[in-house]
Amino acid sequence: MFRDWLGRTFVALVAAELAAAGLPASLPPLLSFPNAQSAPARADSRDATDEVGRHVRIPLNVRRIVSLAPNLTEMVYALGLEDRLAGDTDYCDLPVAAKAKPHIGSPQTPSIEAIVTLHPDLVLATTSINRRETVDALARLGVPVYTTDPHAVRGMVDSFGRLATLIGAPQQGAALVAGLDARLDTLHTHLADTPLVHVLFVVWLDPLISIGQNTFIADALRWAGAESVVLSSQNWPQVALEEVVRLQPDYIVLASSHTGEGSRTLEDLRTRSAWKDLQAVRSGHVAIISEEIDRPAPGLIDAIEELAREIHPNAFSMIPRGQSADSEIHRLASPAPPRWLECAR
Repeated sequence: MFRDWLGRTFVALVAAELAAAGLPASLPPLLSFPNAQSAPARADSRDATDEVGRHVRIPLNVRRIVSLAPNLTEMVYALGLEDRLAGDTDYCDLPVAAKAKPHIGSPQTPSIEAIVTLHPDLVLATTSINRRETVDALARLGVPVYTTDPHAVRGMVDSFGRLATLIGAPQQGAALVAGLDARLDTLHTHLADTPLVHVLFVVWLDPLISIGQNTFIADALRWAGAESVVLSSQNWPQVALEEVVRLQPDYIVLASSHTGEGSRTLEDLRTRSAWKDLQAVRSGHVAIISEEIDRPAPGLIDAIEELAREIHPNAFSMIPRGQSADSEIHRLASPAPPRWLECAR
């Protein structure tokens, strides 16, 4: 039903699925979940409140985790806790090792039976792609589900630290958070006096789907020194190309997993009616960046840095690509890139 690359970019998967069904391009919020877990209190568990306000009783000793989204799987690997990952989804492909884990179906329609069979101590879900029906079903069975609700990059990073603590790995979480925060601070320093570039972020080309103002991608653009020309309260709005021509963005931004080869994408846009009327297309201002821009995962910071360099080359002209502006901070915060990040590049 979907193209092969949809498995590697869950934001596009959600947007395409909703558009194909004729539904509004946003998911119902998990915040409205009525069901809190009602299992009796136990001495070997703790009470927690997840990011949508649900009360969850989590075992003190979390040894088996099931991830319902690619970004959460990446986070588990970034914390070095892959041995605790009992299963993930069909679309969890970063790092490559995640493909070998037992799969429980797609993020939108996972098999409840497959999840329960894995005997998880904790299931991780996210409002970015998972359905509240899934969390409801697991809650009724007494399976602990912690749901994240990413809307901002800093909030995403803080979420990693909270989850690490809940899983029983506070030191790993603190190290990961410190490293990512240092890189964001460096970006902010370099771009503080740089005017924002107005961009069109393309989630889907036909029909044209972009991003709303309250998505984590919109916030990621701001960290890269950019601002979306699309103003919408919907997460993944469908946009009229005529309106884009009127707005004339400075850059068109796409994820590599949406397009294939970047040069071919630019050539393709130059042959499309209306697209060729965009000054950004005529000037070759089409930025094809890492697919990590689609995921509220640690690799998102790599994609932000990549986009910042692409649209603000002068701000980084004295810094070799791949090297942080503050090399000492970067060295101390992240002594060596984890192997899983290399797979994402």
